This record gives sequence, C-alpha cells and structure tokens, in this order.
Amino acid sequence: MRIITTQATVDPAVCTGCRTCEKVCPTESIKVGDDKKAHVNKETCSGCGNCESRCPVFAIKLEALPEKKVIGVDWTKAPKQEVVALCKKAHFHPEAVICYCTGTRAREVAASIILGASTPEEISRQTGIRTGCTVECIQPILRLLQAKGIDPGKAPGWQWYGLTPTNWDLADEVVKNPDHKKFYFQDDRVLMDRVVDAKEGGE
Repeated sequence: MRIITTQATVDPAVCTGCRTCEKVCPTESIKVGDDKKAHVNKETCSGCGNCESRCPVFAIKLEALPEKKVIGVDWTKAPKQEVVALCKKAHFHPEAVICYCTGTRAREVAASIILGASTPEEISRQTGIRTGCTVECIQPILRLLQAKGIDPGKAPGWQWYGLTPTNWDLADEVVKNPDHKKFYFQDDRVLMDRVVDAKEGGE
C-alpha cells in the first residue's frame, strides 16, 4: 500500500519539453505533449519526486494534495495457490517485504501480475512499489515477472535496467568450484530456500 500525499505539478512557463521527466517516471505519469510541455496524469502520479529532482530547469514541483490517496493491490483477489507458487518460483516468501519505502510485499506484486499486469510500470501504478526511492525494488519486480514467463522488454526510458544475477543464477562450475568454497553458495541456497518455504505468519 502506498499513501500518496503529494503530486507533481509543472510550470509551463519554465518547462522546455526535454522529456527527462518522462524517462525517469516509474509510473509513466508525465508526458510531453504536442505543445512541447510536460503534463502530469493526476490519476496515476504517485508523488515520488523523480521528475522534480531531475528536471534540469526546475520546472516541476511537488504540491500537497488536499486529501491523501491510497493505492495498493488486494492480493486475496488472486488465487492464493497461484500467488504462493509464483512467489516461491521467484525465490520470495509471499509475506516478504520487497519494497521498504512503501511496505509492498511479494504477494501483492505476484497478485498484480496474476491479475494481468505485465510491466514494471503497471505494477508500480497498481501496488505502489518502486515509488519511494524508486531504485532498489525493480529487481524483485523483474524476478516475479520472469517467474511468470513475462518478458517486459526494455524500460520506456531510464527507469530501470535488466536483472541482476542472484545466487540461484550461478552456473554449477562456479558453485562447485573448490576455489570458491569460501563463498558458501550451497549453504546460502539452503538457508534462503528455508526462508521461502517457511509457513505464513512465522509458524
């Protein structure tokens, strides 16, 4: 769940239409129109501040909303078994918090994907993930999409890059190489799989 208290606004007298804001918005909520000025989609803007902090001419400001907005996915709307299976395939416990800025859990992103979301931007608009610091939590999104067999293609701008390899992606010749035994790859996999397989609610 993401509580939104601010929204981006553009000063058209200052905006130069450079499209930097477009390229960094995690929800694709700001676009440069035919008038060569940036325009904000107030329905989907999450107030993350990416556009404001990167605008080279300081044409964008965050303004307080008169009433806060809340976005999030009710993960119980998706079949629970499918949600759990997708999380585990991506090596996440369903209850794991995968975006600390917004408190978004793996099960919410999994549900979003199962219910039809197929890009990081769609998932961010629905769940709020990646609208805090906008940096770290792209990796769990991509891992869950990959586990579902979805290739999101390339980012629409500079919002994200590709997957970073994890312990599960290492080749056997790396994991079993005697020279690498000090890294405990196998032990780490066993431990992390135990975490993923732990019962819900810490039971």
